[in-house]
Amino acid sequence: MAMTMTQKILAAAAGLPSVEAGQLIEAELDMVLGNDITSPVAINEFERCGADSVFDKGKIALVLDHFSPNKDIKAAQQCKQTREFANKYDILNFFDVGQMGIEHALLPEKGLVGPGSCVIGADSHTCTYGALGAFSTGVGSTDMAAAMITGKAWFKVPSAIQVVLTGRPTGFVSGKDVILHLIGEIGVDGALYQSLEFCGEGVAALSMDDRFTIANMAIEAGAKNGIFPVDEKTLAYCEGRYQGEVKVFQPDPDAVYERTVTIDLGALKPTVSMPHLPENTRTIGEVADVKIDQSVIGSCTNGRISDMRVAAEILKGKKVAKGVRCIVIPATQEVYLQCVKEGLVEIFIEAGAVFSTPTCGPCLGGYMGILAEGERAVSTTNRNFVGRMGHPESEVVLASPAVAAASAVTGYLTDPAAL
Repeated sequence: MAMTMTQKILAAAAGLPSVEAGQLIEAELDMVLGNDITSPVAINEFERCGADSVFDKGKIALVLDHFSPNKDIKAAQQCKQTREFANKYDILNFFDVGQMGIEHALLPEKGLVGPGSCVIGADSHTCTYGALGAFSTGVGSTDMAAAMITGKAWFKVPSAIQVVLTGRPTGFVSGKDVILHLIGEIGVDGALYQSLEFCGEGVAALSMDDRFTIANMAIEAGAKNGIFPVDEKTLAYCEGRYQGEVKVFQPDPDAVYERTVTIDLGALKPTVSMPHLPENTRTIGEVADVKIDQSVIGSCTNGRISDMRVAAEILKGKKVAKGVRCIVIPATQEVYLQCVKEGLVEIFIEAGAVFSTPTCGPCLGGYMGILAEGERAVSTTNRNFVGRMGHPESEVVLASPAVAAASAVTGYLTDPAAL
């Protein structure tokens, strides 16, 4: 039976010769992930079940990244509960303040996920690891609890959409522009419970950071997961880093796809998503006189070192516009340290930006940049729903780091090529 890349990984994880779309399977898991918001709920369920052990202390990752360092008493209690659970069961991959980073940047960086692995996380953007050729998807906290006990999860095998990438991106076009363009084309439910499977000669033109960004936002098109083929760039990223066995799966030539979408990377322009849905996309040239109050550069979508570098390139020698708050958040401690070594922190501070500890922070309206009534932010995050970053009458425009940095300088949504 012909299978897609995702279907082959799921078949292997389920110990089956083949699977087909719609089939219910039980799969062995290579990693189970939770954060400081979702882990406490899972821990409560774990204890309610009467469990007294985890399936594998090396295949669970707990990352305190959303509200830590603790923003309030409730956050402190959640982190304490997760910390105590990690200590009790000797969870090897526990990341607290000083070691933690934003979970979906941290796990690949630490080599905890890799090609061919089957991963679930109690966070919707767990689909990020598809950039490495893994099957990874978000689940609820009760599923996380069951997985910590059994090391298994039930899945309905998804059908797939083939996304063929051609050409090479030009100018300031990045992975963020690619995924925003795709979501704008197919809609926020255009891939509902389907796998977005990227292929084509254009894949080779994308950096690993671009691929992480694209896979990260697969969920914003309703997808079960997003996945890239394993190539030389993938293997180079994993070399000396990935702790597991590299397993390369290729789709069959006659694999069945629900539809095929072709994107010419060379034809793309910097793209933004206007409020209040990621599908509400425009190219930067189609928006004018859109004033901003805040620019956020960071998140699990765009907080990697390449994102920091392009933002610094644009901000160097310039100043953040009067009345604009520019918040720069590296995704991990490693990215933070690299920013220090390369002098990027100095550039941000001299421009009038603030440089934060790694945190999800403002992305989900947590802290470090909450919007007031009537305010508008341009942000490199992944969602711009009503009230996502604060007051229900505030607005979030999704954009690349280049656009967010350029807009911070002018105070309006701005094409970085115009500076």
